[in-house]
Amino acid sequence: MTPSPLILGHRGASAVAPENTLAAFSRAIRDGADGIEFDVRLSRDRVPVVIHDATLKRTGLTERLVCELTAAELCEVDVGSWFVARPQTAAQSFAGERLPTLAQVFELFSAKTGVLYLEMKCEAAEGATLAAAVVNGIGEFRMANRVVVASFDLAALAEVKRIDTGIRTAALFEPKLSHPISTLRRLKMVDLTLDVGTEEIALHHTLAGARVIEKAKQAGLEIVVWTVDDPEWIARASALGIKALIANDPALMVRYRDGADIAP
Repeated sequence: MTPSPLILGHRGASAVAPENTLAAFSRAIRDGADGIEFDVRLSRDRVPVVIHDATLKRTGLTERLVCELTAAELCEVDVGSWFVARPQTAAQSFAGERLPTLAQVFELFSAKTGVLYLEMKCEAAEGATLAAAVVNGIGEFRMANRVVVASFDLAALAEVKRIDTGIRTAALFEPKLSHPISTLRRLKMVDLTLDVGTEEIALHHTLAGARVIEKAKQAGLEIVVWTVDDPEWIARASALGIKALIANDPALMVRYRDGADIAP
């Protein structure tokens, strides 16, 4: 029986391992997550690689842009050492953990269970190129039944659907820092999602109100909420019919969902 809601590791188990690494992905599954969410960009030679930021400054500790380096060069970047100093992981060193390619993630999960939410990070004018590379990788590794392709770039999602209508997609939405998003604009997000032809809508937790969720459900969309590390969301997600919660600490959320860590 499929658990409800699904718990997905945000960039893997990013609370306890360096984000978007094979170590974080393996830890998430070991901790009981139903899958992972991760980010994909293009290298200079147009190979899909797994990293959130456009620069290597934060996780690679070097002042370089991802798009400046080839995939081979990026795979030599240490994206684990930055995480060592965190108090909760002081006993474990991730020094030497390398930046993975999308192919390496698919290879890893060929021997693991779990759904994969792949977020395309599209720089200007490269959405179509990234979409084509992602679709090609999904086909090569026969992952279509396990991957949901997500993006804030709705045109890139439309391109995924144009290439292969069988690949499941999710439209991403986040709040704007400059001004609050009204209820009317939140409801409009459902219309934008339907226009692109995606099957799912992925909302930042501050946007996941009852009205927009109900409209999405009535439209036949499945709902994913990110990034959630408050166990109170478990009951709310179940009541509202939310498909999945994306969490930095999937172990915590799985324990509460499965009734193993609920306070009396």
